[in-house]
Amino acid sequence: MMSSLIIGTAGHIDHGKTSLIRALTGHDLDRLPEERARGITIALGFTHLELPGRRLSFVDVPGHEALVRTMISGASGLDAALLCVSAPDGVMPQTREHLSILGLLDVRCGVIAITKVDAVDEELLELAQLDVEEAVAGTFLEDAPVICTAATDPPQGLDALREALCALPVADRDAAGPFRLPIDRAFIRRGFGTVVTGTLRGGSVRDGDEVRILPLGLRSRVRGVQVHGEKVREATAGTRTAINLAGVERDDLARGMVVVHPGALEPASILDVRYRHLSSAPPLPHGGRVRLLIGTSEVMAVVSLIAVGDLTPDTADGSPDEAGVTITDADELTSGEAAFLQLRTDTPILALAGDRFIVRRESPVTTLGGGTVLDPWAPRVRRRDHARAAEALARLDAGDRRVYLERAGDRGLSPERAALLNVTGGCMLGEALRHPDRLAQLEETLVGALAEWHRGHPLASGAPRRELHRARLPHLSERAFDDLVAGLARSGRLVLTGPRVRTADFRIQLDAAQRERRDDLIARCAAAGLEGVPASGELSTRGDLVTYLLDRGTLIRVGARLVRADALVGLQRKVAALIRSEGGLRPADFKQLTGLSRKFAIPLLEWLDASGLTIRRGDCRILAPGASPGIMRLQNPSKRAP
Repeated sequence: MMSSLIIGTAGHIDHGKTSLIRALTGHDLDRLPEERARGITIALGFTHLELPGRRLSFVDVPGHEALVRTMISGASGLDAALLCVSAPDGVMPQTREHLSILGLLDVRCGVIAITKVDAVDEELLELAQLDVEEAVAGTFLEDAPVICTAATDPPQGLDALREALCALPVADRDAAGPFRLPIDRAFIRRGFGTVVTGTLRGGSVRDGDEVRILPLGLRSRVRGVQVHGEKVREATAGTRTAINLAGVERDDLARGMVVVHPGALEPASILDVRYRHLSSAPPLPHGGRVRLLIGTSEVMAVVSLIAVGDLTPDTADGSPDEAGVTITDADELTSGEAAFLQLRTDTPILALAGDRFIVRRESPVTTLGGGTVLDPWAPRVRRRDHARAAEALARLDAGDRRVYLERAGDRGLSPERAALLNVTGGCMLGEALRHPDRLAQLEETLVGALAEWHRGHPLASGAPRRELHRARLPHLSERAFDDLVAGLARSGRLVLTGPRVRTADFRIQLDAAQRERRDDLIARCAAAGLEGVPASGELSTRGDLVTYLLDRGTLIRVGARLVRADALVGLQRKVAALIRSEGGLRPADFKQLTGLSRKFAIPLLEWLDASGLTIRRGDCRILAPGASPGIMRLQNPSKRAP
């Protein structure tokens, strides 16, 4: 099986990068007329080289200082570097800056090519080799092979260079990750329409896939996929990929946008990162504005220094659970310091945990440093919370992904977001995962709120569930609140009765005064018979006691009045007997049966229907199927869900 490797060229302007790639591959990467006229690479160029068992994909990036941001967009997603140093000139400023950028972007291997060796004698070549050795000391290229080359006819050193490139280690691919293609070029191809290219950073894309372009959220469909100019059915992580997009205009697209599958990937404007400041860079102040380069995008961002100093987790047993950091209070970063930063961007960008980035000064534009994204969807951290945030980021940096659940708080993480962050061990509540400790806190909050409700309503059999939700935990979705209640009911801490909920140990206990008031109200309702007593007056003077009697089924609310339940059961029996005898019940029959006026009769007839005993057919009522007195649905409005 053929392995693939994406290699970026790096080095100072006019140090022979493009000429060397042309000699290696036979392709001229100075694509644009202005590039050919000026003899420098302005835009990214791409080509590939097939070797036995391996395909090398080259990203030829510009070396001019003003075009370093283009170099960074090309360097994102590289597996290895080909550092080119001209033998006549030796190491130059952009050589060092490119080398620093590649290190910050976590490029871990490569080859060094000393170019134009045909233009110097042995003494100058030796000086160039010493210059290179000094420049790469302490970097990822310290032990890299150094090949002397010349793009002459015939070329020199190309066989050794191919051998060294072929020996580079194969990079791991995030084939299981989400598909994302950071756009580094967008153009129109006649007969096809809009085409975008980039290095596929994760997952795979197939012809016909539905896609989104972030951060704009544009929707499109893939109608063609190419890898190195060859049409393929599917492109996978780590390949230089071009996709033809349907329904999207070229003018809508720009470098820095990202093509993804529809789903959980969303852009954000706050990132928490681990950062290293270059030793050669000027200070970086708290609150300063910088240029953030990540993937192929460049946005302005404001820097918040969360922690500066020793960021290594400080634990007794090496576990990240009790991680701490040694924080040096500072208002700026200086030479070579490490820090946890929060970057707040002017416009949303798409990043994932583990992505590498570069920070450059706003003006004059110089590279300051770079690092790794820790939390791509971070909550905003206020300065008073920096110590707590620093501890959380230290644990996250040490691999404790439970921190994401802690930071998500009550809103939790969607299963899709949790999968993107590789989070496990959460508790599902409603639509999202919560940290187990946070779930326990929510349970205690609910039980405590319910106990407080009982104290305020000692005669109520339970709190209306929806009312409790709105009053105490309104930030939870209805589904999450119901799951919370159900879990507590399963554990035996709460009892659910229809729409009401109570703590398992709650019992209604009437004192002597309450018992006297209860007996008085029951006696008054008994004396009133089917006419009952006005509910509004009783609720205004002794509402809890009325609710208590309604909940126990002693009283029934019929329209706007309270009626004894045993009186209503007696009425049911009489009505059932009359209907069986006469075949139906008309209003006149009911008036004769009860002696009640229309004011009291109509609510009672409607209640008989609601209780399940009768069914209205025109001006007549008949028995409902299966109806039998004594087995009625004596429904109280107080028992219905609010």
